[in-house]
Amino acid sequence: MLAILPQLLVSGVLIGGVYALLSIGLTLIFGVLRIVNFAQGEFIMLAMFGAFWLNLLLGIDPYLSALVVVPAIFLLGLAVERWVIQRILHAPHSMQIFATFGVSVLMQNLALTLWGPDYRSVITPYTSLAYSVGGLSISATSLFAFIAAIVMAGALIAFLHLTRNGRALRAMVQNRYAASLMGVDTRRLNRLAFGCGVACAAVSGCILTPMYYTFPTVGVDLIITSFVVVVLGGLGSVAGAIVGGLIIGIAQTVTGFYFSVEFKDVVALLLFIVILLVRPQGLFGRLGAEEMGTK
Repeated sequence: MLAILPQLLVSGVLIGGVYALLSIGLTLIFGVLRIVNFAQGEFIMLAMFGAFWLNLLLGIDPYLSALVVVPAIFLLGLAVERWVIQRILHAPHSMQIFATFGVSVLMQNLALTLWGPDYRSVITPYTSLAYSVGGLSISATSLFAFIAAIVMAGALIAFLHLTRNGRALRAMVQNRYAASLMGVDTRRLNRLAFGCGVACAAVSGCILTPMYYTFPTVGVDLIITSFVVVVLGGLGSVAGAIVGGLIIGIAQTVTGFYFSVEFKDVVALLLFIVILLVRPQGLFGRLGAEEMGTK
């Protein structure tokens, strides 16, 4: 039984990379705007449909379709920020939850109306491809998703720390009023942060299209685990999203093999509860992070 453990750990790390990929955009939006975007899963769903239709109609590889899908989702994110998020930015948390949840329901039902409830899939030459390294089997699609998560996290951290807009974002979320007095255009940066957050979701959707079925409610299945990962890693922490994803991925994989598939989510959530009891702000979070901003 222990001989299979290295394979389980590798599979868990790769699945954790998928979870991290889903969570990066969500943690960016919360870190900057202090809003939990319940519609994030639907942006992933729309990106998956975009990659699916481009593949079906034009034969474009799902990964290459990101060149078209990501800018389109970015523009959609700007529109949602302008007409929804901007109006509720300083509203009570309950109103923010209902507003973003309403956007989620709207997108789901539009997808159901346009494309129906059918499950669709994209088959590529690498869908079932696996690499053998040292006796371990590594799924190509999971490996690509893991690499994409690391690249996105690195790019986001570099943007926040090395660019003028990134430094302005970090200053703004620490003290929005003081930043505005220094000449920072907080409205423009809100749009930029939300647009980049949903663009990260679009990248996730294109990367995951060869791995998952595409259907109107796929975002709900994907985003629930993402919320767990974001809170576990620490709200607003990009590094926390990576580490939280790896922890949940490994916990689910090992539990599913040694015990039962039915228990893998239970054990992951128990682990989540225990960690938060010991460290309520999350692994990489800080007390008062809801006022402090991204780290």
